[in-house]
Amino acid sequence: MPAPLPLPYVEDPGPGHGTLPARTWYATSDAARLSLNGTWRFRLSATADAHDDAFAAQSYDPAGWDRIQVPGHWVLQGEGAFGAPAYTNVLYPFPVDPPHVPAGNPTGDHLHTFDLPDDWPTGGDAVVRFDGVESCARVWLNGMELGDFKGSRLAHEFAVGHLLQPSGNVLAVRVHQWSSGSYLEDQDQWWLPGIFRDVTLLHRPWGCASDFFVHASYNHLDHTGTLRVDSDVQGSVSVPELGIDTATGSPVTVPVDPWTAETPRLYDAELITPGERVPLRIGFRTVALDDGLIKVNGRPLLFRGVNRHEFHPRTGRTVDSATMRHDIELMKRHNINAVRTAHYPPHPEFLSLCDELGLWVIDECDLETHGFEEQAWRDNPTDDDRWTPALLDRAQRMVERDKNHPSVIIWSLGNESGRGRGLTAMAEWIRGRDSGRLIHYEGDQECRDTDMYSRMYPPHAEVESIGRGLDGGPARRRQLPLILCEYAHAMGNGPGGLADYQRLFETHERLQGGFVWEWIDHGFAHPALGYAYGGDFGEELHDGHFVCDGLLFPDRTPSPGLIEYKKVVEPVRIEPADAGDGPPSGTVRITNRYDFSDLGHLVFEWSYQVEGETVDTGPLTVPRLLPGDWAEVELPAAPPTTRQDCEQQWTVRALLAAETPWAAREHPVAWGQVPLTVPRSAPAATGSRPHPGNKHITLGPATFDARTGELLTVGRTPVTGLRLDAWRAPTDNDNGAPWQPDVRYGPRWREIGLHRLQHRTSAVELSDEAFTVRTRVAPAGRDIGLRTVYHWTSDGTRLTLAVSVIPEGRWAVPLPRLGLRLGLPASYGTAHWFGGGPGEAYPDTRAASTLGRWRAEVDDLQTPYVFPQENGARPDVRWAQLTGPEAGLRMEGGSPFWFTARRWTTEHLDAATHPTDLEPGDTVWVNLDHRQHGIGSQSCGPGVLPHHQLHAEPTEFTFTFSSLEDA
Repeated sequence: MPAPLPLPYVEDPGPGHGTLPARTWYATSDAARLSLNGTWRFRLSATADAHDDAFAAQSYDPAGWDRIQVPGHWVLQGEGAFGAPAYTNVLYPFPVDPPHVPAGNPTGDHLHTFDLPDDWPTGGDAVVRFDGVESCARVWLNGMELGDFKGSRLAHEFAVGHLLQPSGNVLAVRVHQWSSGSYLEDQDQWWLPGIFRDVTLLHRPWGCASDFFVHASYNHLDHTGTLRVDSDVQGSVSVPELGIDTATGSPVTVPVDPWTAETPRLYDAELITPGERVPLRIGFRTVALDDGLIKVNGRPLLFRGVNRHEFHPRTGRTVDSATMRHDIELMKRHNINAVRTAHYPPHPEFLSLCDELGLWVIDECDLETHGFEEQAWRDNPTDDDRWTPALLDRAQRMVERDKNHPSVIIWSLGNESGRGRGLTAMAEWIRGRDSGRLIHYEGDQECRDTDMYSRMYPPHAEVESIGRGLDGGPARRRQLPLILCEYAHAMGNGPGGLADYQRLFETHERLQGGFVWEWIDHGFAHPALGYAYGGDFGEELHDGHFVCDGLLFPDRTPSPGLIEYKKVVEPVRIEPADAGDGPPSGTVRITNRYDFSDLGHLVFEWSYQVEGETVDTGPLTVPRLLPGDWAEVELPAAPPTTRQDCEQQWTVRALLAAETPWAAREHPVAWGQVPLTVPRSAPAATGSRPHPGNKHITLGPATFDARTGELLTVGRTPVTGLRLDAWRAPTDNDNGAPWQPDVRYGPRWREIGLHRLQHRTSAVELSDEAFTVRTRVAPAGRDIGLRTVYHWTSDGTRLTLAVSVIPEGRWAVPLPRLGLRLGLPASYGTAHWFGGGPGEAYPDTRAASTLGRWRAEVDDLQTPYVFPQENGARPDVRWAQLTGPEAGLRMEGGSPFWFTARRWTTEHLDAATHPTDLEPGDTVWVNLDHRQHGIGSQSCGPGVLPHHQLHAEPTEFTFTFSSLEDA
């Protein structure tokens, strides 16, 4: 047989050729550098071979070519002229035929002409550095080919000193969207080709260090740090603050303050070689697996983490420095202490900011082959020797680039790439190169290559079993800590169950926390849709809005999920002291949940609320507790009040005592509430007689339809469609993921018809003191139902409705909600309530809900999820009122209830696919829910825990209505 033809470079499984060895990244030195970012000439072709390489010649005239910005993705420029983004989660958007790629392979030719600055040095060498190109690039300078490379989110350099000229340099780059490297980058994100990170020309003087490795360990027993900087060129290291001036390669030990994510102490230093002076920022810390725990500086960590993709709603994975800093500041303000760089090394400047501001980092390799799972991992590159050089190249480029960042404490081999010899080779190389960090890979369930047991989305019960040491498995795994590299899927409304996870983490030492999936919704700004997701660009294959699963909305507004996460993971616990069976004790328990810091950087304050209104405040003295310690602190005596039978409580807050690089002074870190009284029930209104008429029945301030029993008015307020409601527009977590083993309640609710309940009135009855309407609420085509009785009474000014609900038939699933729905005039646009707020909450997402007196416009009660769904409920509401210019309606619960108000029906919300589909109507629709079903995390994780579920069972609840005339 004839020998097979050699593969073109685009399809060769290898990493490429012509690039320089990987080395460390640093932002500045005294060596010259020239940014090549800016406007480049651009030509797009439909295939990889549509044009020859004549465009790379210096004499080539690109007249007629387009212009684009570099860094950038071409599909996000040109107003659609250069193609469109595409999103898939698991499936490759091309036939799985490794290492081959489709003939239709969008290819962008880029040209950039530049002059050297007048002061550019004449001696030495130079390199051109590409920090990120998707997915394969071939490079020429001044007509000479330099080489080609793959590894989209990794740095690549070429030696170019011998080719440079004072002016008219032409850098030509051919970028292919698809390559053999694409099989290694199936990373649950938008496919976005282009030169999306910086391009830089770096002068390399004679005698400069090509590479160096900063080793800076910390001994927690004697509080000393040992510094050794290895360099491939002999030089010296100076750390003036520590009095260090030593030769490279020589260790020196001195007293130091350690680096931690809580106290990110960096020492300014300088590496000096004959040809270059490089500023360094050194953090002393030691990472170890000790006694089965991940420890830094001798103390175990608890990760309060997030997974972070690089994303911007207009520029994709091209993220500027200000946005990176803003992200980290937001993380710190929301008590997040760790980031997993899912699923590739980030822009190196992000890691420098983590060093500066303080975050633990799991740095993940640019590797995911998830699409091979669809074929039972057949032909998976991680177990194919042809691909091992590429895998090793990716591991080496990650480690060498990022090895000098103290924030990076764990290397991750990649994500969802099965098992194989290539992964073992990566782990072995990393251990040989850097013994000062640990290794992570979730797919290694036997923990042969890793230093921790890592899981994605395990149910709470399984996490508890692991924490108790009852999980079984290989002996090595049982001796390792557990981290949840992904949990609490933050898609749409949710995630639920965060507090239940956190209780397990804080109870069992082996459970060292986890990383919420993920940081930000990947929705592209769209003029007609608000934000676009998978399928909105006409993709043949896509995974819809599964790409919008973050704690931030695309514009970087915190979602309710992030507010909840901040509360759940707060590093100071403030809770009522246990008073046993007696009344509240007026004492608060303060617990330090930091890993390293005492509470000296915080101040505490108390405030006292009566019926949700603050009547007094003051400072609270709290001991300077060490990590893990707690103290009970007595609160001041309750201020006197003339109001009888009212709710009273303390609120205690922990605030930053001084400004930090990431937050202002008095930024709230943690809070807790201590009730002095229990919630009081609104008394029922009774004593008034109903008065029948030909068409209407009157009872106190209300009128009813005499035939149907429907409430028509309360005072001057018209009321529409008051009835029992058991339906909500399913959340992403209600609908669940198709691969989840648990029951997916959203589809089940729709299957049994809860979205089309019918209401039949069976009787309208009058008595001396009440008006009763008997109904049956049931879906068409089913024999199940909710027999519902509305029992109305009044005292002449107020109107009380007592509702009793008895399920009929066999209810095999929980209910979404149970309560009342009613419509009010559109002018009733302002809401006031006493209850939980200021934001939304549900049974398993209510940790961040603060009891108080709140006000908001109805429009502001909505949470603008990229994919519309149930949102906006306020919990623990005692009373709520909606007011317009001239009147209003007050609604009080016989017990705390859930309050929702919006300008569209649940049915309209259910039908919408983008927020722009929701048009305000002429009615404000109000839900007063006795109970709600929880949220869970089943869009990719576990469902709603049993104690947060709403089951159909006999139920009674009451609401009292009163008119607010001239409100």
